[in-house]
Amino acid sequence: MENKKMIPIRFPDSILTELEKYIGSGNRSKFIIDATRKELNRLKQRKAIHNAAGIFNDQDYPEFKTPEDVSNWVRTLREESEARRRELFGD
Repeated sequence: MENKKMIPIRFPDSILTELEKYIGSGNRSKFIIDATRKELNRLKQRKAIHNAAGIFNDQDYPEFKTPEDVSNWVRTLREESEARRRELFGD
């Protein structure tokens, strides 16, 4: 089990009122922890997407140059995959 620490957090009265209305006092900590975890995951994904932006350049990946090129590339992959499936397992 993970160690836990108590921290003081100040909430606006309006948010606490809603929290009590929808969650109740018995589940507040779990709700806040789950919401924080979800938001942290979202921030991590956003940072990863930002860090990966621009890694596919036109010279190295011409198949990703336009949306039509990407569609053609995906269609070709699917056709190759389907042909391989038929070759291995039949129709």
